Amino acid sequence: MTSRSAFSTQDGWRYGLLGLPLAFCALPLYVLMPNLYARQWGVSLAALGAVLLAARLLDAVLDPWLGRICDRLFARSIGAVLAFGAAAAVLLGLGFSAIFLPPVQTPDALLAWAGGWLVLTYLAYSALAVAHQSWGAMLGGDALKRSRVVAWREGLGLVGVVLASVVGNLFGVSLMLTLLWLALGLGWWAWSKAPRPTRSAQKDAVVATRVSLWHPLQQSPFRRLLAVFMLNGIASAIPATLVLFFVQDRLQGSEALQSAALGLYFVCAALSMPLWLRAVARLGLARSWAVGMGLSVLVFLWASQLGAGDGTLFLIVCALSGAALGSDLALPGAMLAGLIDDAGDRGRADGAYFGWWNFATKLNLALAAGLALPLLGWLGYAPGTRDAQALQVLTVAYCLLPCVLKTGAAALLYFSFIQPSAAQPLTL
Repeated sequence: MTSRSAFSTQDGWRYGLLGLPLAFCALPLYVLMPNLYARQWGVSLAALGAVLLAARLLDAVLDPWLGRICDRLFARSIGAVLAFGAAAAVLLGLGFSAIFLPPVQTPDALLAWAGGWLVLTYLAYSALAVAHQSWGAMLGGDALKRSRVVAWREGLGLVGVVLASVVGNLFGVSLMLTLLWLALGLGWWAWSKAPRPTRSAQKDAVVATRVSLWHPLQQSPFRRLLAVFMLNGIASAIPATLVLFFVQDRLQGSEALQSAALGLYFVCAALSMPLWLRAVARLGLARSWAVGMGLSVLVFLWASQLGAGDGTLFLIVCALSGAALGSDLALPGAMLAGLIDDAGDRGRADGAYFGWWNFATKLNLALAAGLALPLLGWLGYAPGTRDAQALQVLTVAYCLLPCVLKTGAAALLYFSFIQPSAAQPLTL
């Protein structure tokens, strides 16, 4: 790349396409799979939440270690990184297929089967995601270029999410698995043709073998950004885990409404990407992200007033909250890439940073599924209920708790990055 901002449409497709299958398999694992196991096969919410929590926590613990492996592979050669990615893609496809095509259907056997395969699937997913994210960060550039790199990856990822939500609900598991395998193959092939890290980044990668696993956590800006990311991520993961229960029981919506809601949510997130890039050019990364958080809070406060028969209004909620999601997907990763640059660690420890970053992402999902589902069961909610008090508990968990967490994340973002940058401008 001759310009720090240069990142063409062709570059975007080649680098970002792998984001499609990664997101394609992510949504079914944390949205469709819990609903399927609980509603169709009778697995208890408390037991399912415990299995998801354990699998995701184990996976999260391994992410920083995977990041160090990726740094060493980049130090060796680009070919080594691509071979590692190919192996991870195959394991990911196998694990995903096993989870949705279990040979057993009794609750206890299902829990054991799902637990084992979830660990392997999450491990493969993390390995592929960390390598892909590190590659993008090593491309470098100014704030706008970094935003474009992340936006292509996350935007195409949203296409994968939409496909998964539509195909999984309307066309069944077999087609969903076929599309995943096809997308993994095409995504890896496109990645192999993508822009490669600069020579200086590849040369610096050799130093990665001497960088501590804990190095990113020793950087104060990274710790602050990670705290914002985690608090905001938990706020987003809770409604993602509970959305199908909210539509089915609180709104008493049909399967068509479920598919339309999920599809509209992610389509609007993808369509919002160019708008958030324009916001970055005017406001900067941190302020733009804060605007997205504020929009999300307002929308979920409105959603808390909805009830049975409000399916059309809920679609508006999905469209607006989807637009807010675009900021969560495109901007934090670009901020992280900027922090890596500012710390002088681009090409040296990108994998270590993204290992901890993915650790935080998985911890968010683990806490959302592992705490929200058992808590709902303990407070009296069960799938299919029409009890007013139980439905109010579901509404509080789905709508109001995320608002509290989002507000806290926005405050932390302001005091950590926006207020300081007013006195001393940062690259964020």
